[in-house]
Amino acid sequence: MKALTQLLRHTTLGLIASAALLHAAEPASDKSIRDNEALVQIAILLDTSNSMDGLIEQAKSQLWKIVNEFSDAKQGDKTPVVQVALYEYGNNRLSIGTNYIRQVLPFTRDLDQVSEQLFKLTTSGGDEYCGAVIREALDKLSWDNSGRTYKAIFIAGNEPFTQGPINPNDSCKGAIQKGVVVNTIHCGNRSEGENGGWRTGAVLAEGRFLTIDQDKAVVHIEAPQDKEITRLSIELNNTYITYGKDGARGASNQAAQDKNASLFEKAGAAVQRAVTKASTLYKNSTWDLVDAVKKDGVKLEAVREEELPKELKDLKPDARQAFVDQKAAERTKIQSDIKKLSEDRQKYVAEKTKEKGSNDTLDQVIVQAVREQAAKKAIEFK
Repeated sequence: MKALTQLLRHTTLGLIASAALLHAAEPASDKSIRDNEALVQIAILLDTSNSMDGLIEQAKSQLWKIVNEFSDAKQGDKTPVVQVALYEYGNNRLSIGTNYIRQVLPFTRDLDQVSEQLFKLTTSGGDEYCGAVIREALDKLSWDNSGRTYKAIFIAGNEPFTQGPINPNDSCKGAIQKGVVVNTIHCGNRSEGENGGWRTGAVLAEGRFLTIDQDKAVVHIEAPQDKEITRLSIELNNTYITYGKDGARGASNQAAQDKNASLFEKAGAAVQRAVTKASTLYKNSTWDLVDAVKKDGVKLEAVREEELPKELKDLKPDARQAFVDQKAAERTKIQSDIKKLSEDRQKYVAEKTKEKGSNDTLDQVIVQAVREQAAKKAIEFK
């Protein structure tokens, strides 16, 4: 009996040790939040009916600027991390059985994936059911339960807010009961938006009623630092060490979204993406060993040999950690350079902004709402 007890004890300890090793080798989910982080959840609901090409173009070009609002923010001693979810609605290529609604992405911190999916969106005529898509986002997304979490829906469209089988006012009331603010963005003139019910929806969900000119070009102020910032952004990619089943996909998509941002260089997308990549908001632990080891505590020795890239397989085990540490140091240096250039750039742009006045585009109205509402959750912005 004593021998059996000892055998069971050793077997149990072995299983525990194996489980611990396996856990150490696994990166945290891109939705996981650490003790020193404060969660921000933003769901973007875009009308992709025929007339909304301008809205989609603005979303593609200004994603990085919107996210960057949180790059230097703090909630007490915690650093905000942003999860973004994406829906499209009002597109007749979608099923009438789903009320012409599609969840493009659930909440994710993989910002490259958000950019990728935005660039895949296309428009086609359909019926825009705002109440239905808000209800869908409330029911299907994994909203955080904490009262300290800033949770917001931004829904943009140009048809009456009241269309469809679900009363949008009921959806908006349901949102605020969950602690989710609904901001309505009417693409058109203010009076049409008010008459179409967009203001009422925002008021019921303690959000803001906003209007934009979706066909207006986003004004980007070119600064002397822009070229060097975008150059360093590309150089930053050389500090990533792919691993596991998502490694090749992640690196390829990183480069693809750099290219997509460059298509909107005149709107500032390339610069804003570089600033994001230099911040804590940009995390790729699921495919990059530097982030996995440094941010999620993955033990390098616990990563299976077949999941390692060739440059690490060719090294002796004791040299692998030094290689990762070297890439981490290179990344920190480049990110620091980008941040310094960005600070200088912000000073330059602030002066020029005084001269150009307001700009009623998607990034401007979302940034205004985000700052005002997140402040109520004790999030302080620089």
